[in-house]
Amino acid sequence: MTDNYQVTVVGGGPAGLTAALYATRLGHDTAVINRGGGRAAMMLDTHNVIGVTEDVSGNEFLATATEQIQDYGANYVQDFVTDIEPLDDGEGFHVTAGNTEVTTDHVVLATGFSDERPDPPLPRTGRGLHWCLHCDAYMFVDESVYVMGTSDSAAHVAMIMLNFTPDVDILTRGEEIEWSEETAEMLENHPIDIIHEDVVGMQKNDDGWLSAFEFEDGAVREYRGGFPMYGAEYNTDLAESLGVELNDDGTIAVDDHGRTSVDGVYAVGDVTPGHNQIPTAMGEGARCGIGNHYDLRAFPRDLEAIAEHGPVTEADVPDISEELLAHAVAHEGHPGGPREEPPVADDD
Repeated sequence: MTDNYQVTVVGGGPAGLTAALYATRLGHDTAVINRGGGRAAMMLDTHNVIGVTEDVSGNEFLATATEQIQDYGANYVQDFVTDIEPLDDGEGFHVTAGNTEVTTDHVVLATGFSDERPDPPLPRTGRGLHWCLHCDAYMFVDESVYVMGTSDSAAHVAMIMLNFTPDVDILTRGEEIEWSEETAEMLENHPIDIIHEDVVGMQKNDDGWLSAFEFEDGAVREYRGGFPMYGAEYNTDLAESLGVELNDDGTIAVDDHGRTSVDGVYAVGDVTPGHNQIPTAMGEGARCGIGNHYDLRAFPRDLEAIAEHGPVTEADVPDISEELLAHAVAHEGHPGGPREEPPVADDD
């Protein structure tokens, strides 16, 4: 059975859920289809999000956000979107995800990216293996830190970490160095050791945090944590199938409100350019939700539309579905308290 929505968000991370929150609260029937997982779901602790304490895990953070959008009337489905096709009349899209099929006016792609993981042995994500420098550098002030990789990015992250700790090593794990001559000269002028032997084992503390790596030459070096820098693969298959323009780095090209090069298709979060941070993603999601509202709202009716359809009458308003109207008036945040029933029109 096919359901109809004004906005369908593909992906349930912070950006996608925020876009859905705004679209729903701005009066648009909204669905979120989420396969699960993602970077935010891996977080053992939440950092750098005002109002959210660090003892909140990524899964708890996302579960709360999902409950919020459902409380406002959005529909949430856990499934994997395999296909998005424009409708025959060009007005909207058909979205397929397992046994779920929806038609929708707009699609928001919040599909993120997948980090390239180094070969094991590796510590647990969040307990010695970390993916976000800006989120987690604070954790390693005055601690021993590694950076895995051979690229310019790996070298620069290692030098950046000297702002937080004096003990930083680059682990090439036996791979050939790929950074530029300029970067090599910069490294020579920073107190960073480059360890070429591969990692063959590791040691952990009783709390599960990494304490040391064992190397193939028999050396044991202490580390509290670090950052793998092997790049990422952007999840753009759906965007490419729709003919959406991509940037040279593989991200989806968008404007300030998440609009792509294809009408009705938006993108937010890690699949677009910018810092891969929860607050950044939430800001992008908010702007995208507002952008969807700009492009979907019925009023004000401009002069061209008035000439074609006539003036707006009382019978035309409000432009919100009965389902969302019922959710809005029954919500705890409604002025004067929640009502069980929507208002009844006065026949007089």
